[in-house]
Amino acid sequence: MKKLLFVAVPLLLAFVVAGTINACGRRSLGTGQAQLLALAQSRGLTPEDAARALKTFVPPGGRDEYLLFASGGHSGQVHVIGVPSMRLLKTIAVFTPEPWQGYGYGADWSEAALAEGGDKHGPHVNGNGDGNGTANESLRWGDAHHPALSETAGKYDGRWLYINDRAHGRIGMVDLSDFRTKQILQIPNLQTSHGGIFATPNTQYVHISSKVPALKAWNASKGQTVTLDDHLNRYADIYRGYSTFVNVDPKTGRMSLEKSFQIELPPYTQDLADAGKGASDGFAFINSYNVEMATGGIQQGKPPLEVGASQLDFDYLHIIDWKKAEQVVAAGKFTEINGIRVVTLETAVAEGILHLAPEPRSPHGVDVAPKGDYITVSGKLDPHATVYGINLIKKAIESKTYEGRDRYGVPILKFDAVVAGKVDLGAGPLHTQYDDKGNAYTSLYLESAVAKWTLGEPYHPADQAFKLVDKVSIHYNIGHLATAQGDTMDPQGKYLIAMNKWSIDRHTNVGPLHPQNFQLIDISGPKMELIADMPIGFGEPHYAQLVKAETVKAHEIYAPGISPATNEHSKDAIASEKEARIVRRPGVVEVWMNVVRSHFTPDIVTAKVGDKVIVHLTNIEQTADATHGFAVPTKNVMVSLDPGETTTVQFMADKPGTYSYYCTEFCSALHLEMQGWLIVER
Repeated sequence: MKKLLFVAVPLLLAFVVAGTINACGRRSLGTGQAQLLALAQSRGLTPEDAARALKTFVPPGGRDEYLLFASGGHSGQVHVIGVPSMRLLKTIAVFTPEPWQGYGYGADWSEAALAEGGDKHGPHVNGNGDGNGTANESLRWGDAHHPALSETAGKYDGRWLYINDRAHGRIGMVDLSDFRTKQILQIPNLQTSHGGIFATPNTQYVHISSKVPALKAWNASKGQTVTLDDHLNRYADIYRGYSTFVNVDPKTGRMSLEKSFQIELPPYTQDLADAGKGASDGFAFINSYNVEMATGGIQQGKPPLEVGASQLDFDYLHIIDWKKAEQVVAAGKFTEINGIRVVTLETAVAEGILHLAPEPRSPHGVDVAPKGDYITVSGKLDPHATVYGINLIKKAIESKTYEGRDRYGVPILKFDAVVAGKVDLGAGPLHTQYDDKGNAYTSLYLESAVAKWTLGEPYHPADQAFKLVDKVSIHYNIGHLATAQGDTMDPQGKYLIAMNKWSIDRHTNVGPLHPQNFQLIDISGPKMELIADMPIGFGEPHYAQLVKAETVKAHEIYAPGISPATNEHSKDAIASEKEARIVRRPGVVEVWMNVVRSHFTPDIVTAKVGDKVIVHLTNIEQTADATHGFAVPTKNVMVSLDPGETTTVQFMADKPGTYSYYCTEFCSALHLEMQGWLIVER
């Protein structure tokens, strides 16, 4: 009977009846069930293990219900993971070259994106601040941190994805019609960024803010240098933070600095941010730490930064009225600094754009509830989630219920006047996400757990509001978490992804550098249940967003002759081998090349040493997955060509010899024969 129970419980969804009744009225196992039982026993699986397997299983040829867009951390990329299967479906190259996709190895569309965000990263990085700084060597890596899917009416719309580069203060834009990065934008006046990305409810803007404050532009523009003494003793005067609202073209998703604006902030360390929606639409929220403005300087007799930055009981939640800022900029009340319109700190105070509210010290999460009525903040050194009410904030601003002003004149709202509730969750609360039943889920880094708790009215009646209702242990040291569409106005519940920083003993030893660990948690019932692990061996992911797969509608193929750079027909596209040709001009060899299974036309190209070789490649295939590659040995050229795509590459014929270019994608039975020759003559 114990064996029968073992089979019946986990396989309830697979078999309506766990056994059959024989002629004597006794229950017996069918052949298939016996085989399943034997398989489970041979692997030491429990009924609970088998039940979890059924919850995550997607059969061969099946599809996942959700897509998880996860930051790739130090890899600089974005990873797309199917949920509930927890299978890696794709890596999207963003800040770092990636040869399989031909990203950063000659293709015109990818070189343009990397050059815009790398070759001209300019003055704010080296501190010149006057717009005339020397561009450092091309940036070819990034620390991808916080992805943001585009939204319409506060809901994911599946058009574009934006992600910040924590290291360099850049934003990458991924077009989800083809899952390719089309733009990397360097944001002026930022040195690094952590407070991003979020999209406003209709993606008018994507937001990014400084983390470590940057030198004020006037300092370097006057030719002044910054000394150690300046840094240690004049920090409050010479540094500022910046909150940036980057304009998005509603048709293309591309970002424009000309239509963007910044709000200057005090030189606290601004951390994570979120956009208001619903009741809080038009507001943005950024938490901070180090309002002490500690500088470090151990060798100079000052305390370490983490000590100096933890002296006060509170840091400050920044409350920004960005719609009012938009009006102020339109009225011309701004200063242009390094190519972007900046509302100065003094103007932000005078116009009522910026307010502060005390928050538990060292917070690392600020998250707006689905209706936009609550803003949850968690401080790493406080066991509580502190919940601010937008109605309370608006009332306090209107009535000027201040407890004072900071040294820059920014009004500080009274803590008790803006806090709707507090919930004791446990050790090390960080980030919060929401479901469709009025519940919130907060990661507990020190406790290695996820806490589930209730929001206040109108989600729950007052006697059930702001209460801890469940916890589940995870492995280990959870940072961010993502629920299905849980940071939008359309939360789904059902699944939660715990993004854990440590894995320790959860996976096979692959050396001292352990993978991070994603864990899938079922939140569809009253009790949370951990159902799957996924080792993440490609960097340290930070944040992720979980969207219904049906929301994202990517192309299977390009229409003939489409350029990925513009999503329009390329003037250099050709329709057949008849249009393939070579044109020679002094110092230039230009080729229009037809690419089809299983040959290139032309398949022999000649050039002379010193010639620039320009190749316009068109994959004329219209069959899904009929991708071709084009690689030229020693020329650092590697291009991936999807069906219908036209892409241009160029390189120098710098040395005499013969170079066999070839297709890198196994495209047909005669794939190995798909090659040609570049002959470089003296």
